[in-house]
Amino acid sequence: MNSSYQFPKVYPILDVSFIPPTGHAEYLRRLGGGLTEAGVTLLEYRNKSGSEAELLADADLLRAAMPAGQVKLILDDRADLIEKIGFDGVHVDAGDMEPADARKLLGPDRIIGTFGGGATGMVPGILESPADYFSIGPVFATRTKQTSSPLIGMDGVKRLRADAGPGPVLVAIGGITLATAAEALTAGATLVAIAGALFRQPKPAAEFRKWIAKLG
Repeated sequence: MNSSYQFPKVYPILDVSFIPPTGHAEYLRRLGGGLTEAGVTLLEYRNKSGSEAELLADADLLRAAMPAGQVKLILDDRADLIEKIGFDGVHVDAGDMEPADARKLLGPDRIIGTFGGGATGMVPGILESPADYFSIGPVFATRTKQTSSPLIGMDGVKRLRADAGPGPVLVAIGGITLATAAEALTAGATLVAIAGALFRQPKPAAEFRKWIAKLG
């Protein structure tokens, strides 16, 4: 486990659906550079339907715009591509690769995240897996990722923190906004993941600065 990494309070998730089809490459260059200047230090790129060639092209653009010394880049699902693209870790959920298998593939220094729990509590045995962080939710309704899972709300964040204990890194995900982020952190989340709340804004970098100013 990459236990030495200090997670920030805000974790942007860039879903490919937010990237305009026209000017795709230029958008990623400007977006990546702007977010890096705004203080983003951790970002996930998610593209569940793209070809490997598309993933590699986008990954190259993001890595060039968000240097390894400044930003940790996480790829959704595709642990097999991490070495090739020079990303810093992977997020794997049920149906993807198991965290233990991802750790064997990527070694001790890459960041590995996985789904930790929802309305029924923490996933049995998940805290024994070699993952660095565990996403919990969905806290609120979200349009970014299709899910039929029950919403957990802030009470659910509190319950899952109690279930997990004080040590594990918990990422509250699902419909978090600037108005609710601080409450999620107070309820027990280590950090909050944001997607639409950031990337649907006309100026994501400027919007991110608002989050940092509020949350520290």
